[in-house]
Amino acid sequence: MTSIGYKIVRLANGVHSVHSLAHRETFHPVIGPVAEAEALYVKQLRLAERIRRHAGEFVIWDVGLGAAANALTVLRATRDLACSIQLVSFDNTVEPLAFALQNAEPLAYFSGYLHCAQHLVPHGRIAFDNGAQPVEWKVVLADFPSLLSGPGAAALPRPDAILFDPFSPANNPAMWTLPLFTNLFRLLDCARPCALATYSRSTMTRVALLLGGFYVGAGRSSGEKEETTIAANTLELIDEPLDRKWLQRAHRSTSAEPLHKPVYRQARLSTETREKLHEHPQFK
Repeated sequence: MTSIGYKIVRLANGVHSVHSLAHRETFHPVIGPVAEAEALYVKQLRLAERIRRHAGEFVIWDVGLGAAANALTVLRATRDLACSIQLVSFDNTVEPLAFALQNAEPLAYFSGYLHCAQHLVPHGRIAFDNGAQPVEWKVVLADFPSLLSGPGAAALPRPDAILFDPFSPANNPAMWTLPLFTNLFRLLDCARPCALATYSRSTMTRVALLLGGFYVGAGRSSGEKEETTIAANTLELIDEPLDRKWLQRAHRSTSAEPLHKPVYRQARLSTETREKLHEHPQFK
């Protein structure tokens, strides 16, 4: 159950997941793919509630397709809701998914969706009925930061929810920069409420999201993480917005200045960043 780039690992709770040898990171560590996706994305983004009362097509951006656990968990959790879903998965490779499909039995989360995922790898898109909901699932293979800053971004469907799950800032800094979150926020439709969830609770990530234009809150716990992060273009989608006490902690942090370039480093807030944070509507 090992390939050149990936291997199957058994977590402490007995659940299996995929490990990237190149990045030295395990997908969905600690509690496993399904439990993490349910807590971090399905419940935190209120997907069942929002999809149930949504008019028209509900658009989900799956940023970091990986081995497809997040996408499939969302589809399984919402399959009884009669609302059209457009699922757009972004990644620069389908290799983790192809490897996971070769090991579908121990991973377990492909149950009921094996054919769909198998079709997705060579064809890049599939349309099917997921219980009560029509689904169009598309994979966009691209360098995500370059895609968002390029002319092709304008053609992307505006999302209602974003599952943000790249490798960590230390291993994949290009996916956590202030320019990326700024470009991402600019693509949102201000008349279309959208929430983004991610496993990171780092101060630099939260500062980057805030300066990018988002409202930001403390997210649900997941595995060993006491908190994750939720961001949105409206405060109504955030249960626990970051407050001035958090802002004071950010002032004291030695790792709070957002990444301006795709190079990982840690630094205190600059004077300019402090001033911009205090001007954010969330803290006024």
